Amino acid sequence: MDNEAMATFIKTRFPETITGTNIFRDELTLTVQKNAIAEIARFLKENEELDFSFLSDLCGVDRVETDNVFEVVYHLYSLSKNHRLRLKAPVSSDAPSLPTVTGVWKTANWHERETYDMFGVTFEGHPDLRKILTPDDFEGYPLRKDYPLDGRQPATLRDIYRKGGE
Repeated sequence: MDNEAMATFIKTRFPETITGTNIFRDELTLTVQKNAIAEIARFLKENEELDFSFLSDLCGVDRVETDNVFEVVYHLYSLSKNHRLRLKAPVSSDAPSLPTVTGVWKTANWHERETYDMFGVTFEGHPDLRKILTPDDFEGYPLRKDYPLDGRQPATLRDIYRKGGE
């Protein structure tokens, strides 16, 4: 199935929740409403014609300065069909949250935790949403564009690092 046929096939199944399609350099991107992400993800994985059995990446994008949203981007791959798909789900910067897809792809557990830790996007229903890369007392979200350029942390952390972790 080529990208145009795939886009039409998926949009026919989810006409109200697919808000945009783009094919660029033979890569298909679908923009979806955040509340439908888990349902769409399950369909993409379980449908035999699509068979997106592998979530290769999930990441955040800070578009707050231009669109007042964060995007959560899902990179999918079908091992059996050898095709790819990118999903983008915009989330409001006021309350960046969307449903988890850990029930669809187990690897989403780590990807969602990283996106939570770096951007502050929460995933409703996640089984263990906690920081994965930064210390528990780390303040802020380092990949947000509003994070201070000097990256200063509370004095307690600075003191620990200056003393060599003693």
